[in-house]
Amino acid sequence: IAKAILQHAADEQLELPDIDEAAYKLGYGLTVSIEGHVVRVGSVRFLEQEDINISDDIRAAHTHCQDRGAPMIAVSIDDTAVGAIEMIAAIRPGTKELIHELIHECGIQSTYIISGDHDAPTRQLAKELGINHYFAEVLPEKKAELIKQLQSEGKSVCYVGDGINDSIALQEADVSVSIRGASTVATDAAQ
Repeated sequence: IAKAILQHAADEQLELPDIDEAAYKLGYGLTVSIEGHVVRVGSVRFLEQEDINISDDIRAAHTHCQDRGAPMIAVSIDDTAVGAIEMIAAIRPGTKELIHELIHECGIQSTYIISGDHDAPTRQLAKELGINHYFAEVLPEKKAELIKQLQSEGKSVCYVGDGINDSIALQEADVSVSIRGASTVATDAAQ
């Protein structure tokens, strides 16, 4: 998500200010200090936990995004949400074909998406990819618990992840794979 936002800023030729401090809350969002202001970027859930004032317009945008199955990233400055970014999931070329091959030609019996995203976009992605199970709104530590649960049911788990939120799950899986362009944390955690 960060790479997509930075790429769009570069495409728009925006000049980005220097960051004074930064703190990442795993599974929620990022807090930075910029020129004496506190800027938060993350889920609406994150802003609510931080007691940020969220306008009815931003809440309506969030509902609209959820209804469409699109994730939304909210942005606040100091104590007020000032905007939102609707994310449109892009499926990597070849992903559908690979999943089809794994299921129909390699005999994989169950496929799952374990996502921190909301239910509607996760459900939509699972449907589009032909994946038969999904878990939505899962925090990073819960991803690892779900893997343990699947393993306790006698399943061998291969987990594919690309972000810092996947690092715990990548370590817990029987086989773990990070994809090209993954965060360093995911690459280091994966086999």
